[in-house]
Amino acid sequence: MTGQTRGAESDMAGHPLVVIPARMASTRLPDKPLADICGAPMIVQVWRRAVEAGVGRVVVAAAEAEIADAVQAAGGEAVLTDPDLPSGSDRVWAAVCEIDPEGRHTIIINVQGDLPTLDPALIRRAYEALVRPGADISTLAAEISDEEERTNENVVKVVTSFGESRIARALYFTRATAPWGAGPLYHHIGLYGYRREALARFVSLPPSPLESREKLEQLRALEAGMTIEVALVDTVPLGVDTPADLEKARAALSRRSV
Repeated sequence: MTGQTRGAESDMAGHPLVVIPARMASTRLPDKPLADICGAPMIVQVWRRAVEAGVGRVVVAAAEAEIADAVQAAGGEAVLTDPDLPSGSDRVWAAVCEIDPEGRHTIIINVQGDLPTLDPALIRRAYEALVRPGADISTLAAEISDEEERTNENVVKVVTSFGESRIARALYFTRATAPWGAGPLYHHIGLYGYRREALARFVSLPPSPLESREKLEQLRALEAGMTIEVALVDTVPLGVDTPADLEKARAALSRRSV
């Protein structure tokens, strides 16, 4: 951990821990975490973005040794987790229990391992939403500007109403076009913050009926009565799922380094 990161961590409530779950299994882009992007594996690029956020300690929760080796070779911290864990949330919790059994870190930020061009400020926004009174979980959303996305079932929408603070409580998440009527729709961004006790409770719960129906894990939390605060941001980060996405990420990071 750098001195800069240690200083940031000491200044923030809850001693935040940023965990990046990663696994090799990907049907559309084999060995995705190790794909080269501007001279570094993708997982290393994501780790760098998380460190740049200055929120606190950053750890990669790796399902395979190859991922952990790549992160450690770049100077990062990684922990091996059971490759058979069912979700990224379970992988994050396993890593938390492994590296922090004493419970020092009471705020956990879950950053997906396929966001190499992520704006580090988005991680800070998730933290800011989580430290509001009454929040169990935090996440992000951006207003939909592309008309096609309003009806695209692969674009998950969060139903909420933002005020001047640009942070609001989630009422629902859906693949449908919702809410009905004139007005903005919001594209959900799958970056999460958790109170430690909320994450422990979440992974202990069985899949809920609406979660199974919509294929959206966050509905498990809402059905269990947990509160999710949503921070409004300006852009949706590029998730790398296909070879075409990978080329976009390479081009974007190449432009940054010029």
